[in-house]
Amino acid sequence: MLTLLWPGAAWAAPPAQVLGLREKLPNNLVWLFSEQSGLPLVTLKLLVKAGTLQDPRGKEGLANLTATLLLSGTKKRSAARIAQELDFLGARLSASGGDDFAQLSLTVLKKDLAAGLDLFQDVLLHPVFAPPEVRRKVTEIRAALKSDEDEPGVVAARTFNKDLFGDFPYGHPIRGTQEGLAAITPKDLAEFHRRYYRPNNAILCVAGDLTLDEARKWVIRILGPWPAGEIPVTKLPPVPPLNERRVVVINKDISQANIILGNLGIARANPDFYALQVMNYILGGGGFASRLLDNIRVNRGLAYSVSSQFDPGLEPGPFVVALETKNPSAGEAVEQVLAEIKRIREEPVTGAELNDAKSYLIGSFPRKMDSLAKRAWLMGYAEFYGLGLDYPWRYPELIRNLTPTDIQKVAQKYLHPDKYLLVVVGKKAEIPPLFGGPPPSGGEEKKDVQKKPHH
Repeated sequence: MLTLLWPGAAWAAPPAQVLGLREKLPNNLVWLFSEQSGLPLVTLKLLVKAGTLQDPRGKEGLANLTATLLLSGTKKRSAARIAQELDFLGARLSASGGDDFAQLSLTVLKKDLAAGLDLFQDVLLHPVFAPPEVRRKVTEIRAALKSDEDEPGVVAARTFNKDLFGDFPYGHPIRGTQEGLAAITPKDLAEFHRRYYRPNNAILCVAGDLTLDEARKWVIRILGPWPAGEIPVTKLPPVPPLNERRVVVINKDISQANIILGNLGIARANPDFYALQVMNYILGGGGFASRLLDNIRVNRGLAYSVSSQFDPGLEPGPFVVALETKNPSAGEAVEQVLAEIKRIREEPVTGAELNDAKSYLIGSFPRKMDSLAKRAWLMGYAEFYGLGLDYPWRYPELIRNLTPTDIQKVAQKYLHPDKYLLVVVGKKAEIPPLFGGPPPSGGEEKKDVQKKPHH
């Protein structure tokens, strides 16, 4: 059993309490440590600032491919041997890509820590990116991307991100594109790894059954020799402006229209994050407690599920409302989404709504750190986005002090019922006119773009 229950008393800890201790090695690796002695386990999580944002133009997917291939062979271990050693240890070692960073994670019994850390160090520092393994993984990812084209929800999300972000890296899937993956070579992977996988571009989180001295000894032993390097400056293209309503309809012979509506949101460092989190809970992030679900599902029966979310990163991510509805109901459903967006902008939320949102967000926060893996993750998240290791103990006040006026202000600032991107994937012949205009045209044309007239 890998779950380490979070002791309830810790939530009432004094404000000085922190998630863990922060130290830095001479090679500038920041590492964080939290002693958790409830189980004889140790979890390591390494965050490397080598995500989609670092993907070169024309080689979309390079960051994710580099991360996922770490376990596909090193100078002294084949992929099969890595898997065998992990199986023998009963340990978990995984690597994955992301928009802002890549991750390498290990969970191992304390008695097997030396062997587990040897594997961790080897896959991190000495991957070989052998051509056969690269071809196998690229083929696998490209097949998955192709298969996803049969999923209308995925088609809608990909189209939304591509149209919203343009050439900005958040606009393509973390796994990349068909064209980008086809262009990547083993040399590209080795060079990307050499440039970005450096201690001065990473954060290591250690949580588990160790003392600080024990943890420090192991971190110095396995990652002290990791050489620092100059990290390339990432030059990001601008996100195209969205100054009007933009509608993209994709014809697909399905009974349910998949709809995504939204606009550019915020970066995680934006101080409005907390007010937006509460606002979004009330609007569409709170399940049955949300206005969108109450209106569109409960009162009108237009959709089984409807939700909204912000996805902030190092750079501003999207705000989206997503739902499925029968093709003939698409227009009415979109109108109701826009009506709820306008309402939360124009009218203060009620005291009951605000209190419910605050209670849920504050009350559910301890679940973000109720296991070793979650605690290690939260330490890394707080460090990566500059939130401070006392973040969990400051969070309740950041939420509790918000007023209805604060919520209305961020709704007015970040929700745009007249300037948004709308993507509809459904059967055009059954979709009625949107916004009182002509119905979407049929035929073989994949997209129809309707723009609000200039005034």
